[in-house]
Amino acid sequence: MDTNYNKQDFQKLVEKYLDGRISLPEMKLLINYTESYQQDNAWEELDPDNGYRNRMLENILAGIKKDEPKKPKVINLLKSNIFKYAVAAAVLLFVFFNAFYDEHGIPASKIPEKVVVNSTIKIGSDKATLTTESGETIVLEKGKSYTAKNIVSNGEELVYTKTDVAKKTIAYNYLTVPRGGEFFVKLADGTQVWLNSESKLKYPVSFVEGETRKVELVYGEAYFTVSPSTAHKGAKFQVLTGLQDIEVIGTQFNVKAYRDEDVIYTTLVEGKVAVAIADQKEMLKPNQQLTLNKLNKKRTVSEVDVYSETAWKKGLFAFKSKNLKEIMQVLSRWYDVDVEFEDKSLENIEFKGVLNKKQNIEEILTLIKKTKFINAYEIKKDRIIIKK
Repeated sequence: MDTNYNKQDFQKLVEKYLDGRISLPEMKLLINYTESYQQDNAWEELDPDNGYRNRMLENILAGIKKDEPKKPKVINLLKSNIFKYAVAAAVLLFVFFNAFYDEHGIPASKIPEKVVVNSTIKIGSDKATLTTESGETIVLEKGKSYTAKNIVSNGEELVYTKTDVAKKTIAYNYLTVPRGGEFFVKLADGTQVWLNSESKLKYPVSFVEGETRKVELVYGEAYFTVSPSTAHKGAKFQVLTGLQDIEVIGTQFNVKAYRDEDVIYTTLVEGKVAVAIADQKEMLKPNQQLTLNKLNKKRTVSEVDVYSETAWKKGLFAFKSKNLKEIMQVLSRWYDVDVEFEDKSLENIEFKGVLNKKQNIEEILTLIKKTKFINAYEIKKDRIIIKK
């Protein structure tokens, strides 16, 4: 059987397992796939003693012994002794799972899974506000449809169709995603944009054929899959962020430029981009990230884990050596809450892990509490207080 095909199937099964949607036959198939990769040098490079894979197998086998497969918590905090999560690369899968024991040596299968939800903090969802060229504002959210001249929305995405337009008649729309939201828009040239929480994008309703296609990330975070210039008479694509211009030929990249952060992050997934800052340009290669300090204008290019940087687009938040302040900053946008640290020293505790965006905030806070680095947390309406 084709190995690449097997690995694609493996990735789908891992995603189902993490979402809690995997069936009993699929769980058994996941084990078979895992065993079939025993000779894969990817395992040896990542985990010489095969410890992670073996623990993963033990966990899946434990689930199979039950009448119903257990829905796993899609979360991993390496600072605790519970080590769990699978990370799938695009072609070659590197899979990690927990040791499945808590800090007292109790098997994870015996740890109570249910978290009592007492707060009114809601999980983020697809929602945004569209501002048209006439100044009209339209609320976009699940269950609400919207149709205009060359625009259609089902409440979960916004799609523009191509129309001919003269340069002097270019009209701009704004798509604003609030805290607690995310949204997808397909521009008139076919470019796809995923907007993260607390983000705003300015873009033409239609593009002038053959001329540079310009959009502006006013603030926030966006992932772009750009329609290639070859499909638009060689017209390049530019993303403006105020301090930098990103010139694109046809590629996938992520831009993070939040108003309350001092750094702009540009991460290239595939293709090529040139980031212009003042009178200088920096060329990025795939898996490279350019960081621009908004205060002193200092810039740095480095290799990064693209999966961690773009996992939000796939319904996950992946944290790699992030401190608790940074993690809570991300969570505060998604759950639309404010976070307060009772002791400032807690802000600098580093964690590694993956969070499922569909989890209740209480589940996440309870898991962080299990690490023993914090003793308690308190929720007051839309405010979370982290206590030592």
